Amino acid sequence: MTDVARQLLELLDIEQLEVDLFRGIGSGGETTTRIFGGHVIAQALMAAYRTVPDRMCHSLHAYFIRPGDPSIPVIYQVDRARDGGSFTTRRVVAIQHGKQIFNLSASFHVQEDGWDYQHKMPDVKGPEHWLDRPDLREPYIEKISPKHRDDFLRERPIEIREVDPRDLFEPEKTSDKNYLWFRMEAAKGQSPIMQHCLLAYASDMNLLGSSLRPHGLTWFQGEVMTASLDHAMWFHAPIDFSDWHLYELDAPFTGGARGFNRGLIYNQNGQLAATTAQEGLMRPYKKKEVAS
Repeated sequence: MTDVARQLLELLDIEQLEVDLFRGIGSGGETTTRIFGGHVIAQALMAAYRTVPDRMCHSLHAYFIRPGDPSIPVIYQVDRARDGGSFTTRRVVAIQHGKQIFNLSASFHVQEDGWDYQHKMPDVKGPEHWLDRPDLREPYIEKISPKHRDDFLRERPIEIREVDPRDLFEPEKTSDKNYLWFRMEAAKGQSPIMQHCLLAYASDMNLLGSSLRPHGLTWFQGEVMTASLDHAMWFHAPIDFSDWHLYELDAPFTGGARGFNRGLIYNQNGQLAATTAQEGLMRPYKKKEVAS
């Protein structure tokens, strides 16, 4: 197991401070400048799970309210909204510096039988045909400012292979529809609860980027300010995130400095494992006028 994979598992092993009160590590994850959205989603889901011993999450809905500070821990307060015969509901509030930075509502359901149906998995070349993230980023190293180069190159716990990746600095306008393969080999043997939390963490990756594609934009051009505004996720099947999963992504709408993004996550057997949706900020940077 790599050090970064071990750190992510430790990040999700939140500490219980009191009844329904937990503390999570703020540092680590995908970025050093602010807390990655998937980081707080996964920790909040784990906090909810610590109060639900007998059933699995089937859906979550969350809002990002303030940027997270990676230099201090995050406090998670769980509200036991309802314990029903079939469904359990939890609301989790994430707090830093005495203020709410994020909140999440999650619903848990007992195992029940019913009718089964799903969309067919897209016919996409497997992960062995595409470069992993370090190899994909290597040609761009000299274009990244020294200030951000270490963060750009540092090892990360989730292995990602984008299908038909775009140029990071000179992308063409293209379809919002896109795909990637992702996994975390260190997830092998982890509990079903941890599998859910790891996939929730990874589900925030590249999702907002779908909105940028029709406009020929990427984060690296310095033309757009982006931030996740909310996040929704539905779990459909048991997860083993040590195996490759295909993330099918699209963005049916952008407007008003926001983009709406959707994702379907399939395992390699073609089973639809989860669905995601997210609205994100995509605000144009305004050029400063030069005084005459």
